[in-house]
Amino acid sequence: MNIIMSMTWKELLRKRVMLLTLIMTVVFLIGFWFVAGAIGGNDSFVGTDISSAEQLIQRFANGAFILTFGFFFGAFVIAFLSIFSSFSALSGEAEQGVLQALLPRPLPRWKWYLGRWLGYVIFGAAYALLLFIAILLITQAHAAIPRDLFVLLKSFLLFASVVPVIISISMLGSGFLSAIGNGVFMTMLYGAGWLGGMIDKVSGSLPLKPDALQSLQNMTGIMSLLIPADGLQRKMIAELFSFSELSGMIPINESFFGVADAIPSNSFVIYAVLYTVVVLLMGMYRFERKDL
Repeated sequence: MNIIMSMTWKELLRKRVMLLTLIMTVVFLIGFWFVAGAIGGNDSFVGTDISSAEQLIQRFANGAFILTFGFFFGAFVIAFLSIFSSFSALSGEAEQGVLQALLPRPLPRWKWYLGRWLGYVIFGAAYALLLFIAILLITQAHAAIPRDLFVLLKSFLLFASVVPVIISISMLGSGFLSAIGNGVFMTMLYGAGWLGGMIDKVSGSLPLKPDALQSLQNMTGIMSLLIPADGLQRKMIAELFSFSELSGMIPINESFFGVADAIPSNSFVIYAVLYTVVVLLMGMYRFERKDL
């Protein structure tokens, strides 16, 4: 499996999607630097030169807004890399004849599939770590950020957990659909999950009757269950800033784009883990029986 993983990394580095992702990341980080600077101002509260608790809270609130904004768009970059690195994992290589050349060797299909999956996931998680650190450093240059290492580690794991979720679905879809069809399907599925999350965030502030609101929440709940990526991102923001402890201290609803109104529970995280494992096993089962 180590050979399959290293082969996957080399292939990703050669693909144009990696170059496009890097360009997107550089453009995003440059734009994010200027946005963070505009929100943080010229930073009259540099270092420990903070004259009052009110200024400290305002600086933290600015940092919360900047980080939420950064991770909101950073999630799109991670999803883009995860989808377009793995959408042709099976169908694309079968069409090119790569699988026919590799699989006749004494290598079980499940090991090849797992090696590819691990290669994509490790690569995506490493990229997510770099993006996570870059967003934190840029925000720290303009505002205050959480410094608890345990909280940061837990938040990163939730931020990067989107990678195995999306890659598991993408590789499963690649066993049924063509490369282009699977790419379109994954983009639409991720978009549906994101839309469901956005509706869930704003539904509480809409002047709707209880029955209509309940129907809307049921619909968004189904979308979140189909692809739990957006829910994991909202959970990450909630863990990063400990919403339960900040309530009443800073304007949470204004600083977090309504995320505080729709925080997934710990049970949702467990569901996302089980979901990923089940989809991975389904993909392996499908690949074992796929005609190449």
